[in-house]
Amino acid sequence: MSKLTLEQAVAQADLLVDRPAIDAAIAAIADAIARDYKGEVPVFLSIMNGALPFAGQLALELGARGQDAQFDYMQASRYHGESGGELVWKHRPVSALFGRRVLLIDDILDEGFTLQGVRQWCLEQGATDVRIAVLAVKKHDRCLPDVQADYAGVELPDRFVFGFGMDVSETLRPLPAIYAMKQ
Repeated sequence: MSKLTLEQAVAQADLLVDRPAIDAAIAAIADAIARDYKGEVPVFLSIMNGALPFAGQLALELGARGQDAQFDYMQASRYHGESGGELVWKHRPVSALFGRRVLLIDDILDEGFTLQGVRQWCLEQGATDVRIAVLAVKKHDRCLPDVQADYAGVELPDRFVFGFGMDVSETLRPLPAIYAMKQ
């Protein structure tokens, strides 16, 4: 499917979450974060590449609510195989995390291995609090028990999904909604 154009991919997929529902979910997440961080300036740490659309819109929603944040990003992933893999860093944040509250921003919580590793790394850097905000949570029983989103937008079925930052072989990320491969 990664060789398809955006239009072809959409034509061969099921729409799971449309743009108005995504916008509403992000607004609700921003409301909760603005309440929880009122008067503070957390480190807003986006996990690239998938978090880019969600992080950008969430940042603007937070600003509209008067919530400031120090922006930074990281790029980390795990090799996907039957036995998992170690966290591989492509870019570490440059912001000092010691004594700071950190808000990790990611596109989806699936099994939680990457988020677990990134959260642990932030704590090792001296962050006092690390919370997780994701646009989507995949509904299944394979998620690590100690990894949960503090802020989540939508719940997705246990299917291969793409769009709004989620990819198929590094493509189809710019779609403005969330789709799943037809079953």
